[in-house]
Amino acid sequence: MSHTSQPHRFQGLPIAYFWSGETLRSRSVSDVVLTGTIDVPAPPARLTADWKRELSLRLDLEPGDVDELPLARARARWPEYKQCVQAVSDWTCTLGLGEVLVDCDVALMACRGAKYHHDAAQYGGMAFCNLFVSEDKGLDLHFQATGHRIPLTRGTVVIFDTAQPHAVIERRSSGFNAADFADDQDFSQIFLTWELPIENINVEHALGIEFDIDPVTSVLLDDEQVWLNGARVSVCPNSGRWCQTE
Repeated sequence: MSHTSQPHRFQGLPIAYFWSGETLRSRSVSDVVLTGTIDVPAPPARLTADWKRELSLRLDLEPGDVDELPLARARARWPEYKQCVQAVSDWTCTLGLGEVLVDCDVALMACRGAKYHHDAAQYGGMAFCNLFVSEDKGLDLHFQATGHRIPLTRGTVVIFDTAQPHAVIERRSSGFNAADFADDQDFSQIFLTWELPIENINVEHALGIEFDIDPVTSVLLDDEQVWLNGARVSVCPNSGRWCQTE
């Protein structure tokens, strides 16, 4: 398969192929991680109790699992929800992203740690903006390839490329290890996540994305994926390193 269209500077770097309408485009994978800590109030006790029941009775998360919680029900019991959203919106404005959150899909998520993964096979046309609302439980958000390691506390906010491998790991650990998440301890993290369009001009500039770097391959594919050195790749769930997809 020819890659003569690929600029030399992208040799050895991952390339994401994503749907833009009905067309697959290629783009660079950003190593920019935007992060900060904003002032958001703790969720009310009855809401955190509801989340705890949901996690234990319905989701039953294993170490490394990430799943969705019902946002509509949470909002009904979360008087400060709008305050949290406004705080994130104010933060994104300071980054030059404007009112990007206004038209973005938002979801409420829970994890018990997270194995290393990328999300570009489903959200290749997006960046994620996450607001963590749980207290510090000794976990870090880790980007293996870039070296970013972000302690997760209430108010931690982060924007990153969905194609960049990431995990939630124990603070003293160098990788994901299920044994770090003992059954008798609460390692759950609750967070809001927004899907920011990677083609939004402000998101593009903030993350330094370059588009259409490999149009020859784009027209030969039929789904979103990430390639490295001329082959499709996935992520080792324990180390976060790229590995060739079988």
